[in-house]
Amino acid sequence: MKLIKTMMMAASVALIAAPMALPTAAAAQEWPMVGGEYAEMTGIFVKDGGSLKYAQYLASEWVRNQEFAKSQGWITGYGMYGNVNPREGEPHIYLVVTFKSIPDAAEDERRSKAYDAWSKKTIAENEAAAGNRAEYRTVMGSMLLQEFKVR
Repeated sequence: MKLIKTMMMAASVALIAAPMALPTAAAAQEWPMVGGEYAEMTGIFVKDGGSLKYAQYLASEWVRNQEFAKSQGWITGYGMYGNVNPREGEPHIYLVVTFKSIPDAAEDERRSKAYDAWSKKTIAENEAAAGNRAEYRTVMGSMLLQEFKVR
C-alpha cells in the first residue's frame, strides 16, 4: 500500500512539474507555420435548366462585384471552380474569394455603405436580386479557410 501511495505521489509531482518545463522547451522551438490569407469557399448547386442563366450572372454581376472589391483592397482574388464529377448532393460550382484579414464590425459597415453607393442599388434591391437567383441555384453552404505558410 505504501508503494502505491509513493508511486501516486511521484506521478502527481511529475504532472505538476511537466507544464513548467514545457514553456522552456516550446520557446526553444518555433511553430513551423504561420497563418496566411483567408479563402471563403461557397458551394452552389445549380438546378436543372439553370446553368446558362447562372453562368451569365457569374460572368457579369458576380465578376463585376468582385472586381470592385478587389479595386478597394477588400479582397486579393477570386475564382470559380466547377465540380467536374459531383457526387449525389454535392455542389456543382465553388465560388472562392481570398482576402488578407477579416474586417471588424466598423469596417464591415463602411464597406457596405461604399458598396451600396457604388452599385447604386438599395439594400432591398440587392436582397431581391439574390432571391431571384434562388429559382435556378441553391447555396449549399460555405467554408472559411486560412492558408498555412511554412516559415
